[in-house]
Amino acid sequence: MRSPVIFDIAHTWDAAPAAPTERATLCVSTADDGLHLTIDAPFHDDPAPPEPPGPRDGLWAFEVVEFFLVGPDETYLEVEIGPNGHHLVLLLRGRRQAHARCLPLRLDVERTGARWRATAILPAAWLPPRPWTANAFAIHGQGEARRYLCATPTGGPQPDFHRLEAFAPFDPR
Repeated sequence: MRSPVIFDIAHTWDAAPAAPTERATLCVSTADDGLHLTIDAPFHDDPAPPEPPGPRDGLWAFEVVEFFLVGPDETYLEVEIGPNGHHLVLLLRGRRQAHARCLPLRLDVERTGARWRATAILPAAWLPPRPWTANAFAIHGQGEARRYLCATPTGGPQPDFHRLEAFAPFDPR
């Protein structure tokens, strides 16, 4: 495994600084079998999805950390992981055009006090062709208190994590 790239999820979608108690990190390491993700995030104790842990469509409506990896022609991977062991993996061809969803994910999640940590492996077969751009996000809260945080702010009139042109170049070697 090579040195990780660390995404510091420290801003709101519109570039305001996040409170220190909200900040999360997502580390991405390359390996022969694909990408390894490690999340370290605050646990906000939002209501969990009603289903048991595992794949869950619509996870973005709950407390979650997300990773987007984008290749040419808007071919991309979206991975969402929640603090209760739920996850959503989407393969997309075109903005918001999923051609595979709810893929099985090798995932470990552990909550300790006010924080949670997760590790996951994204198989090489899921990765889009290079060159890549990427971004990481965290969402928590309910109703008017809902918060949309990111590593690289996406801007725009409202939160939109599919604003792919705002993502940063990503070249882990």
